[in-house]
Amino acid sequence: MSSLPNSYLPSPLPNRFRADILARKRLIGCWCSLGNPTTTEILGLAGFDWLLLDGEHSPNDVLSFIPQLMALQGSVSAPVVRPPVNDPVVMKRLLDIGFYNFLIPFVESAEQAERAVGATRYPPAGVRGVSMVQRSNRYGTVPEYFSQINDNICVLVQIESQKGVDAADAICAVDGVDGIFIGPSDLAAACGHLGNPNHPEVQARVARIFEAANRAGKAVGTLTPVEADARRYLDMGAAFVAVGLDQNVLRSATQALRDRFAS
Repeated sequence: MSSLPNSYLPSPLPNRFRADILARKRLIGCWCSLGNPTTTEILGLAGFDWLLLDGEHSPNDVLSFIPQLMALQGSVSAPVVRPPVNDPVVMKRLLDIGFYNFLIPFVESAEQAERAVGATRYPPAGVRGVSMVQRSNRYGTVPEYFSQINDNICVLVQIESQKGVDAADAICAVDGVDGIFIGPSDLAAACGHLGNPNHPEVQARVARIFEAANRAGKAVGTLTPVEADARRYLDMGAAFVAVGLDQNVLRSATQALRDRFAS
């Protein structure tokens, strides 16, 4: 029996999500925190533009990410991964299993942003280690992979501290940083307003990040499960906004169901 030609499968290149980020299109996403391919697959059926598979605040690792990526193969939702740390070894493994879009947590300087970008690029543009056959190039069946992949990895960096706010202009100016993600909850904690991301002092810092990103022509994104906040950030010009988390949706829906039958 003859095998199907490589052209039978659509190429993963170019990276549509990165193109949309660079164009600052409005992209609505959702957070995947449960570490389960079934719930990720269900979210993938909803039609979100992107889904964040979280490796920082969720029980995920390389082995749990792979079945979730498989679950999203037929989805229109672009998978984005947040690694637990800005580390080239961790990111190399995530690249090799098939992630093309990265959200790097806790970036506080241009140097840290440059480190993140460099980790996603093969030499001489970066320091990514070379594996000739891996899941990202469909085990060697994407002929244009090595010539095009450096230009098809999306890097979003998260500003969530006062140092990050102070360095926002320098971070936004880093070549290869495609977008800036604002962490309002962490900013609130950094400002002494834990649990109150809408405090005026926190929102002033959010506005400073927006201004820096706009000066650099970079897309801005955030996460908020509160609809009014999500719409406010979109009105401010945010391009990629996650409007919910799978665990919150499950928690609120199941509680509402139980409450309807309370005695």
